[in-house]
Amino acid sequence: MQGTITDERPGTQQEAFADSGVNAITEVLADKIGAQKYRVWFKNSTKLTLTGGYLKVGVPNLFVASWIENHFSDEIGQAVRAVCGGSRKVTFAIDPELSGHQRRTQLDSQARLVTRARTQTPSGRTGTRTPASKRLKLSLDTFVVGPSNELAYNAAKAVIGEQKNSFNPLFIHGGYGVGKTHLLQGICNALSKTRPETNWLFLSAEDFANQFVLALKTKKLEAFRRRMRQTDLLAIDDIHFLASKPATQEEFLHTFNTIDLACKQVILVSDAHPKMIGQISEKLVNRFVAGMVVKIETPDFKTRCGICKLYAKTVRKHIPENVISYIAENLRTNVRELQGTLLKLIALAELQNEKIKLRMAKEVLSEHLARSDPIVHISDIESAVTTYFGTTPANIHSSKKDRTITLARHFSMYLARKHTKMSSSEIGRCMGNKNHATVLLACKKVEDQIRRNAELYWQSPMGNKISKARTILARLQESI
Repeated sequence: MQGTITDERPGTQQEAFADSGVNAITEVLADKIGAQKYRVWFKNSTKLTLTGGYLKVGVPNLFVASWIENHFSDEIGQAVRAVCGGSRKVTFAIDPELSGHQRRTQLDSQARLVTRARTQTPSGRTGTRTPASKRLKLSLDTFVVGPSNELAYNAAKAVIGEQKNSFNPLFIHGGYGVGKTHLLQGICNALSKTRPETNWLFLSAEDFANQFVLALKTKKLEAFRRRMRQTDLLAIDDIHFLASKPATQEEFLHTFNTIDLACKQVILVSDAHPKMIGQISEKLVNRFVAGMVVKIETPDFKTRCGICKLYAKTVRKHIPENVISYIAENLRTNVRELQGTLLKLIALAELQNEKIKLRMAKEVLSEHLARSDPIVHISDIESAVTTYFGTTPANIHSSKKDRTITLARHFSMYLARKHTKMSSSEIGRCMGNKNHATVLLACKKVEDQIRRNAELYWQSPMGNKISKARTILARLQESI
């Protein structure tokens, strides 16, 4: 949606809720975004006018206009198309009546509820302080325990079972799709059952940062701090997102200290060990490692089989043992990969109106097995390289070009080219949509460094590092 901000006032002949078309649009919009979001952002804060070939949205100020355009543009467009049978241009107009004193209470309500308007997503990854009647998507009942995650699971059970924290924070880290978020949400849901009086808050680090910035802009910092700090348990996903955000890190440090002094619990999830997250303050790292740091490894064969069986039970489909074994043997990277393959397999069986058979599983996996090495996966390579250089997968996927990230990115591309059957284009797409020429150039640079056995320098969280190219290569290949 291409919105325009003007200083026009909607005409009196087309009052927002007097027009039947507008009424229909608001009904569809409320249904799409939910009653709470509609009440906060539209009911008393906008005037809609449908005239000619466009929909005019009257707003009290630029902040509301920007928020609505950034967060509800798709839903507005869908509502207009549903009612009008075609697209309409949507414009925003500052309405003096809406920006008056009589709307101040509503705007204050928006500032308080701005983040809650985003909480009820299917993924359950954004922030919410949830009553016992509400639930996040994932629970411990569907968490398959095995050697790869047993320690993290037991630590989670300890948090659930104890009124006072025995370690703070609980810091869970591991690669993509190994169950970190599942475990974190499971803890929150379990507390809702066993201790419904517990005041817990679950959100991502990105949401924490966004709420902090919003609180500064709207001068609601004290309300933000009360919301974050007056909790019995603060659960934050993807804490590595705070890298390179010093102001937000400082705010989070104070938040953590306040909760810790009150003998309450903090649980954090990250892609990497605290000491391996680049651009995180030393004070935060020291706080993180002072608690219990536990890693979730890639699930072993038996655990992968258990995950497949649980998924089949969840969707009420019978999948033969030999099919489950075949999938678990060939897909070793993460849980999402397993579930995606099972979903595709079930869809194929329904399409062919047949029972699930091994032949189908081989057909579904044929493309995957033809494009990737059955032993070494790109995720294994990224995990080894980012751990060695002290950075994160998110950094090597980014466009950052400092020495450490560039070295890690180049070695990741070189090892992926060497140890998998992926093409340069496929490797580039996996590493932040880089083009194949970038991958080829990186490989040539690493080859030249290895040939010369060049001394390479980089900055790790533990200080300056120096090593020979061949030594680096040998250690990385041992890790993968």
